[in-house]
Amino acid sequence: MIYLRTALLLLWASLSLQAKDYPASFFGIYSDGATLNTRSIQYAIDYIHSNGGGRLVFYVGRYLTGSIHLKSNVTLHLEEGAVLMGSLNPFDYDRHVWTALVFGENQQNIAITGKGVIDGQGRQLARNVVNVIQKGLVKDLFRYDRPEAEARAVIIYFKGCQRVKIQTVTLRNAASWVQIYDQCRNVQLAGITVDSKAYWNNDGIDIVDSDSVSVTDSYIDSADDGICLKSHDASQVCQNIYVRNCTIRSSANAIKFGTASYGGFRNIKMVQNKVYDTYRSAIALEAVDGGFVENVLIDSLQAINTGNAIFLRIGERVKGKKGRLENVRLTNIRVEVPATKPDAGYEYEGPIEDMPRNVSPSSIVGMPDALVKDVTLKNVEIIYAGGGSSMVANVPLTALDKVPEKPTAYPDFSMFGELPAWGFYIRHAQNIRFDNVKLTCLKKDYRPAVVLDDVKQANLTPMLITDPDRKKPAVYSAHSTGLTLPGR
Repeated sequence: MIYLRTALLLLWASLSLQAKDYPASFFGIYSDGATLNTRSIQYAIDYIHSNGGGRLVFYVGRYLTGSIHLKSNVTLHLEEGAVLMGSLNPFDYDRHVWTALVFGENQQNIAITGKGVIDGQGRQLARNVVNVIQKGLVKDLFRYDRPEAEARAVIIYFKGCQRVKIQTVTLRNAASWVQIYDQCRNVQLAGITVDSKAYWNNDGIDIVDSDSVSVTDSYIDSADDGICLKSHDASQVCQNIYVRNCTIRSSANAIKFGTASYGGFRNIKMVQNKVYDTYRSAIALEAVDGGFVENVLIDSLQAINTGNAIFLRIGERVKGKKGRLENVRLTNIRVEVPATKPDAGYEYEGPIEDMPRNVSPSSIVGMPDALVKDVTLKNVEIIYAGGGSSMVANVPLTALDKVPEKPTAYPDFSMFGELPAWGFYIRHAQNIRFDNVKLTCLKKDYRPAVVLDDVKQANLTPMLITDPDRKKPAVYSAHSTGLTLPGR
């Protein structure tokens, strides 16, 4: 099966090389940045599609457009210096579940390539969406003082497509999520740049219920989650996802999946990635809507200046539908967690957390009747700023039940408020293995390094804990059985 799939992809690449090129100007598409080219670009796409496929080539210039719909066997190729610009008029966009600049729905062999730019002009567009809502021309819930995410144009929305390639382009300034691949199959994102800090909900890459997706050699700088996996459909699974050699910055989480987790996630491999200046977690894996997370490997990750290292969570946001999270391996990881806000100074910062609160530890948290299972951390080093003070906030080790369960809350590392450990907080978990884990606290912190509460079968050796305050216990456990813990 693997060889057959490879052969098909090579055949597709060969056919793409042979496909005919059509210059945009051939169809009366203007590069002056002022002429609205929507109808001309759509005519060109339809023409190329009906004539056996090929590339619509945009040369140096600025091409203004509203929503366009990519068709099978058609590539949009943006030469260096070409900018495809989203219109600032909200009524120039179509809405098919999502509002988007470039749609692809149930198509095959589609691509966007080249060293050019697609600029959604999201900040100005979002401002104009607000304006038409306030005039009563468009109805919207307008929650949190902003239009719903689906009402603001994403740059790319592909649904039900097969054999998709996005290569070397820059995607800039969406008014909502940047790009969505929903129930797609065989998707390649290679060497792309995402630069989107224009407005709220600027997720860099959203992979939704898709199969066989690779994201390689790419740079993502986003005002919301960087690379985000979601499962919107309880009957679907997001699976066989490969992420390699990417650099991620986010005013939310760098690598995240699960805030929409109705179906599931399986067979996820992420290797040799870097994270920096990220407000929330470097890694956040969440099963909170009844779906599952299983068979995940994250290897060779380096993260500096991130608000949290690792967050694993099971929840029950839909009553009676508990998530499942198991068989996760986190290996060869190094993270530095500062005392200050990691994304301070960026245009769209993450929200200021409720204070007072000490720096949060990494956490693995299930539910009393839904345990996180079979998690291994090997060759993991996390360096914390330390400085936690009992005068700021305090959860005594004799009162761990003060940490709330919050099964229905939005999942995030800070959701529980103050936590009683500076390094790792593990609750409602089974079969947890630490192998060569190093936890370093740079300043004295009143809390122990690790707290385990309702944990069954955990082996935390070998583990090296460096803590300036050696008078308190390094590891504290309660209501737990089958533990192998390190000495001082």
